[in-house]
Amino acid sequence: MDMISAIEALDALAQETRMKAFRLLVKSGPPGLPAGTISASLDVPHNTLSSHLGILQQAGLVSSTRQGRSIIYALNFEGTRALLAYLMQDCCRGAPEVCSPALDSVLSACCDPGQ
Repeated sequence: MDMISAIEALDALAQETRMKAFRLLVKSGPPGLPAGTISASLDVPHNTLSSHLGILQQAGLVSSTRQGRSIIYALNFEGTRALLAYLMQDCCRGAPEVCSPALDSVLSACCDPGQ
């Protein structure tokens, strides 16, 4: 990930509804959630939520697939990992043992599609 992409991803997360939607999708794991479920969970109108999810998708943090008449949104694991890695890549230069456990724990706790 480059700096511009990281800034776009952070900008996408720098809004309350988008952060809530992102965190909800982190919790939902690889299967994701239908747009209607996200809308109801966050008490956000469908059209407003669609705009927010589009911003998260453009930032590479969320993906969508159509299943019949529903659109299923899920965390984009690759984009999320790239952002976390970018934020941590210069951490503790010269002493990686200090930051490696933090990065490993974040990635395994929230972004492992195998869980």
